[in-house]
Amino acid sequence: MSDTGGRDPDSNELSPEQRLEPQNTRLINAGIVTIHDMETLRACVAYENANQQRVQILRRLEQRASEIREEND
Repeated sequence: MSDTGGRDPDSNELSPEQRLEPQNTRLINAGIVTIHDMETLRACVAYENANQQRVQILRRLEQRASEIREEND
């Protein structure tokens, strides 16, 4: 068994739409928490800006970006 650092290796296979479109906010939060790289995060921000433009979701994505930066330092 390989060490994935506690991360689900398949979580990066989710599209921005799959992460951000569930009606249940808990599922949206789970989709955001499982973002572990800036490329995926940027794709989600671009998707949100192009589609829903929900301020709360964009703020949560911004917060996750800060968390990722801190993890990488």
